[in-house]
Amino acid sequence: MISRLVVFGGSGDLTGRYLLPGLAALRAGGHVGPDFDLVCADLRDWDDAHYREWAGDQLERHAGGVSSRVRRELVERIRYRRVDIRSVDEVSPVVHGGGPVVVYLALAPALFPAAIETLRAVKLPAGSRIVLEKPFGQDLAGAQRLNGLLAEVLPEGSIFRVDHFLAMTTVQNVLGSRLGNRVLESLWNSAHIERMEIIWDETLTLEGRAGYYDRVGALKDMLQNHLLQLMCLVAMEPPISFSERDLRDRKVDVLRSVRPLTDADIGGRTRRGRYTAGRIGQRHVPSYVDEPGVDPGRRTETFAEVELRLDNWRWSGTAFILRSGKALTADRKEVAVYFRPVPGLPPGCEGGTEPNVLRFGLDPENITLSLTAVGSSIGSLAPITLTAPIAPPELPEYGRLLLNVLVGDPSLSVRADEAEYAWRVLEPVISGWDRDLAPLRDYPAGSAGPGRESGES
Repeated sequence: MISRLVVFGGSGDLTGRYLLPGLAALRAGGHVGPDFDLVCADLRDWDDAHYREWAGDQLERHAGGVSSRVRRELVERIRYRRVDIRSVDEVSPVVHGGGPVVVYLALAPALFPAAIETLRAVKLPAGSRIVLEKPFGQDLAGAQRLNGLLAEVLPEGSIFRVDHFLAMTTVQNVLGSRLGNRVLESLWNSAHIERMEIIWDETLTLEGRAGYYDRVGALKDMLQNHLLQLMCLVAMEPPISFSERDLRDRKVDVLRSVRPLTDADIGGRTRRGRYTAGRIGQRHVPSYVDEPGVDPGRRTETFAEVELRLDNWRWSGTAFILRSGKALTADRKEVAVYFRPVPGLPPGCEGGTEPNVLRFGLDPENITLSLTAVGSSIGSLAPITLTAPIAPPELPEYGRLLLNVLVGDPSLSVRADEAEYAWRVLEPVISGWDRDLAPLRDYPAGSAGPGRESGES
């Protein structure tokens, strides 16, 4: 296990909101010792005292469940360095001098190429690892370029293209529920499942993230990495083992089986939209184009939906719908499995024709099964819902992700070929939207998305 971590982008939102709380959880659980070496680097002209004050505030806000003693011990160990990631002379002393190091690039994706070039020049200590946040590139060519650069720095097994969605307890339960229960695995195919919906709808708006989001949009921010990863897990064949190679091989098989989208598919099986002014509950929300830092000329979408089909034995005939939107009427974050309706009911039975649905709630985390049972009147059927909450995990998502990186387990990260195949899946959508094959449609904040406020599907 590596006991030295350097975070570039150490004063950013990702570090304060997720990485520091994740490290605090690791410290509280005894997964890292008191001698763990943490260096946070950024362009701000701060010293150790100023940074520790900032880090303490972040931990109080985002890691309140960790004892104040543990938070204080973590903060006291942090060292801060003002570093330009593009400067070899400034980066070299930060990463050298203490054996292997985990280098976490908590940076804007646009800085990844320059950062990797610098790390190649400084020659990281043997046994070191690099962690990159999403999105991995802005398109297929960008992902291929990043992979080429990374291959010149470290071997593939030391590169972690992380996705914190894979560390969610519910995501793990998707595999556990399916593979650990004979009744589900026997039904897990197109003969019984009509469609799967992988949804991340939220009432949140831009929330001050224009600097990042306006250059990426919903398709690249959510569907290209997070939701495609979830699709891989629900659609993959049972792996021989849960080793990183077997697991990631099966995920790549899913991506390779996605039927390429044609221009006609872009118009008929994708939707995109951008929220306008409206109300979410009691809150007035300005139009996206009026948010600070937004360039209306980019025509960035805040809602994206894509329907995919897989050309393989198990899933021929099943639709996979991936959707994410901001400023919607309600939060809905789940993987929903819709089973095909029963072929018919005996004479005298009334009602109960709704399909059975198995839902894996992502936030909050739970599992829900909608079934049909006998109703209150003779001869009637009625829906019933069975819900099971999921016990809180020992570690938050970023705590588990960081632990996997420190011990060298890449099962929660994305392999080089997997990252490229994910871009290949959505390249036709990106190209088609650039050509307006699917129009960018407005939808009021607080509605159900483009077209749905008027009842259109």
